[in-house]
Amino acid sequence: MIKNNISQITSSINAKLFGFTPDGKEVFCYAITNSKGTEVSIMTYGATITSLKIPVVNGEKIDVVLGFDTLEDYINSYYLPSPPYFGTTVGRFAGRINNAEFSLNGERNFLNKNHGEHNLHGGILGFSRKLWKVIATSSEENPSITLEYTSKNNEENFPGELTVQVTYTLTSANELKVSFTATTSEDTIVNLTQHSYFNLDGHSNAVSNQKLIINSEKILETNDELIPTGKFISLKNHPFDFAEAKICPTSIDNTFVLEDKNAATLISEINKLQLSVTTNQPAVHIYVGGNCFDKIKGKENANYHPKSGICFETQNFPDAPNHAHFPSSILKKGAQYNHNTTFKFENL
Repeated sequence: MIKNNISQITSSINAKLFGFTPDGKEVFCYAITNSKGTEVSIMTYGATITSLKIPVVNGEKIDVVLGFDTLEDYINSYYLPSPPYFGTTVGRFAGRINNAEFSLNGERNFLNKNHGEHNLHGGILGFSRKLWKVIATSSEENPSITLEYTSKNNEENFPGELTVQVTYTLTSANELKVSFTATTSEDTIVNLTQHSYFNLDGHSNAVSNQKLIINSEKILETNDELIPTGKFISLKNHPFDFAEAKICPTSIDNTFVLEDKNAATLISEINKLQLSVTTNQPAVHIYVGGNCFDKIKGKENANYHPKSGICFETQNFPDAPNHAHFPSSILKKGAQYNHNTTFKFENL
């Protein structure tokens, strides 16, 4: 049997200089290609996914994640009124921490406030704005790259020196596997997530015609500042009940409690493409957005808007350290944090 052209593509990893940080440090972008011709690009600033190009049934490749063309635009995006965190690794703690404080081992910890009175996505200079080091690559059948960052003790006022690794693996089954590990020099809290915004119709379009399924029976109740109250809301007869496929909401910023490893599915009937999200985390925070307030253009001169992309933030519950009945976010000295999420793409 003669194989078609696309199956003859060999997996590969190629690096290129993406720019320089304001203090003159080099930032590299690594393009990883699998045997199906799917290509993901990851830069060392923020361990960030900058593009993810998927072959679709008509033979085209569609870039299904939002991003920018230049490092400067990524850096400047953190000065927007509501930074989008396009494609980045979020930490030390994804989501909000109420009043930017929590207790651990009987001691009160006061974090930096970067979202009103609260701490969001790790603080003022979270992992998204750090330069990560590439420590391993593999160009085997399932090519991968591993990046590492060491967060010093008391960075953003979090206790403990935390060493974090993220491995991106692009399998021959068109799965993008994201694996986080972390260890700490003393007890601390950890909640990492991958913050890509997806659009299966292409990053310059809207998600409003795509269909969404979420494997959840309840969401976290939040106050008007999106801080969890500690209570849950049943999704029975709720507008956000996505047990069956429905049109993607145009406004959502909620944490869904997961029933099992199957978190969510996104479907494009235009490109006959499906994304399935699986994870070992207890929740997925789903957010539709991408608005850059017309101050920064998206890549390929795209005008991003509030319906540009949907984010599947697989993670622990926001504000978990302040709610004893939430899954624990404490990482003990000598233990290892493990977070695995898979984004699987299938042609329909």
